[in-house]
Amino acid sequence: MNNTDRIVVGLDIGTTKICALVGVKNQFGKLEILGMGKSVSEGVSRGMVVNIDKTVDAINKAIKEAAESANIDIGVVNVGIAGQHIRSFKAHNGMTRNNVEDEISVADVTYLTQEMYKFVVPAGTQIIAVMPQEYVVDYQFKTDDPVGMPGRRIEGDFHIITAETNAVSYIDKSVKRSGLQTEELILEPIASSLAVLSEDEKQAGVVLVDIGGGTTDVAIFHDGIIRHTAVIPFGGNIITQDIKEGLQLLNQQAEALKVKFGSALAQETSSNEIVSIPGLRNREPKEISIKNLAHIVECRMEEIINLVIAEITASGYDKKLSAGIVITGGGSQLKHLKQLFEYKTGKNTRIGYPNEHLGKSKVEVVKSPMYATAVGLVLAGFYGVDERENKYREKAGLSEIKAVSDSSKPKTATPKKETNLGFGLFKNMKEKFTGMLIDDFDDKTNYE
Repeated sequence: MNNTDRIVVGLDIGTTKICALVGVKNQFGKLEILGMGKSVSEGVSRGMVVNIDKTVDAINKAIKEAAESANIDIGVVNVGIAGQHIRSFKAHNGMTRNNVEDEISVADVTYLTQEMYKFVVPAGTQIIAVMPQEYVVDYQFKTDDPVGMPGRRIEGDFHIITAETNAVSYIDKSVKRSGLQTEELILEPIASSLAVLSEDEKQAGVVLVDIGGGTTDVAIFHDGIIRHTAVIPFGGNIITQDIKEGLQLLNQQAEALKVKFGSALAQETSSNEIVSIPGLRNREPKEISIKNLAHIVECRMEEIINLVIAEITASGYDKKLSAGIVITGGGSQLKHLKQLFEYKTGKNTRIGYPNEHLGKSKVEVVKSPMYATAVGLVLAGFYGVDERENKYREKAGLSEIKAVSDSSKPKTATPKKETNLGFGLFKNMKEKFTGMLIDDFDDKTNYE
């Protein structure tokens, strides 16, 4: 079965909305969106499921709408995860190969990555992704991709992402109670990067900033490899809350003001512009200064940008970001936000639209930045975030294989038939190499 036969469903469980997208690759290798469903998200706060029943109701509504519009039965979905509980860190691993007559294979690299899932993390958390960085062969040859090189000893640096076990469990319960199966649980900034970043930007060095309702997700790329991820617990909803409290309005009035008249730069607004808000129960209408509104928005956005800058500094790649910053998500549509980012960071900034891999679709609205994560979740069924992974797929002749870092994912059943994606190949690889000698780990590494 080839990719043009596959149907993939992305399920974005966001703070403000739950969105389901159904996609398929066309004969030109572009993604076509066959159907879309969305609903108001009332059971999620800052990216975390806090009410399973309400979340299940919203998922059911979005999935039903997407299934009807695409005319398919949906059984399996790619699900996004975010939230302030997300953490990431670097770790080191190494192994000595028994068979030194053969070159280093994909199986060797896969096994090394698999072992990182045994890394001991704090209680109550679990590893959800392992992203390879660089490798060293025989203590001297540093490379991004050791496959095909001769050598006995392989060592690698890895970017490990963890999440709270309860947060993962609540998402899993919500999906299962909706009658669905999770094919992949994907960190949302990684999904968004698939939708809005070009390979040239990833090579040059770029920061992706996805501003959602409850969180702002950050992902940093350099030399085509993801180097740093973070989730900032503030998004568009906190700006709405500031407007509500600062101007003493209802929440829906504050949200409407932000969307229609909000600006991230107060100096770009006129002091003479006034908006009249209807009063409550025969009270006089309230007049709101657009400039005052902009001051409130700018103040909060500056705080969020400062947190983004802190993540860039912590990553160590501040001076290696030739492609600057790409902002996406619903919050990126705020007027003058691009200019504020450039002013505060000193880096070139653009708005990221999820059309990098999109072809002609039935649902054109998905080209809005607010659907970047949902589009990326669908793309994750066809592309790996790491070009090395895509190359390994092609080399194996199995372009449908998912990320090599996880060998235990279930089958896809998004069309009206089940599709075996061949995940067992990497499971067999792991079983084949369980007898390898693993030694000389970094002192921080503890294996079961």
